[in-house]
This record gives sequence, C-alpha cells and structure tokens, in this order.
Amino acid sequence: MEIILKEDVANLGYKDEIVNVKSGYGRNYLIPQGKGVIASESAKKVIAENLKQRAHKLEKIRQEAIDLASKLEGVTLTIGAKTSSTGTIFGSVTNIQIAEELVKKGFEIDRKIIYLKEPVKEVGSYSAQVRLNKEVSVEIPFDVVSEK
Repeated sequence: MEIILKEDVANLGYKDEIVNVKSGYGRNYLIPQGKGVIASESAKKVIAENLKQRAHKLEKIRQEAIDLASKLEGVTLTIGAKTSSTGTIFGSVTNIQIAEELVKKGFEIDRKIIYLKEPVKEVGSYSAQVRLNKEVSVEIPFDVVSEK
C-alpha cells in the first residue's frame, strides 16, 4: 500500500514522501493518526505540484539547518547524573537532558530530533545525533559525569 506522509515518521520517512507500507499499518495507524493519506493518482499530482511550489522555501529551511549544524559542530556537553559507587547511573541519560543542556548553551533544539545510539546508563563519553533536516544531521559529543 502506498501512503503519502503528512509528517515525519521515525524509521519510515519524511513529510510529503511516498512510502510503501503494509496495508494494516497504513489503515490502522498512519491514516487514523493523521500521519498519512492513501497515495492515489490525484493525491500524487497534488503533492508534486506542492513540492514544486515549495522548493524555494525548502531550500531556505535546508540552508538554515546547515548553518545551525555548523554552529553545533564545536559544542561538547557535560551532563551530571546521580551515580552509584561503581559509576552506574540511577536511571539513564535521555534526549531530554541533552536538550536541556543545549538550551543552557543557547541552542533551542527540540528533544524529538535528538537520537541516542544506545542507552546511556554509565559514566563516560557518548555522542548523540541531531537530525535537523532529512539531509542535515550533526553528531554532538557529551560526557556523563557523577554529581558527587
């Protein structure tokens, strides 16, 4: 089943892309949640025309994402966490803490576009990926230290 995505869906695609999904996933999740519509011929023509008209605006958004990525390149974060005597964190460090640290550094980044490669449950050095655009992403290194 072909679906035109109305918004970005993690691990599936980006807004205005045409993706193939199983019919149950499309009918029972994507369409009722408002995340997609069935890709009929008329809908494909409408989306093609919309993309043509928005090409300039999309290029401006992409350029802004590239500028922000260049500013984020040199940023390193230090996140304090409560730890046991062995260095294990009580709980874990998530994208929420990373977003809060970025706000302290002066970058207003939505936590939903910050992705961690693995769960952070111990003190050490890690990196997070910030996907600013479907073409632009940046790795941000961060250190987890004990608050003691």
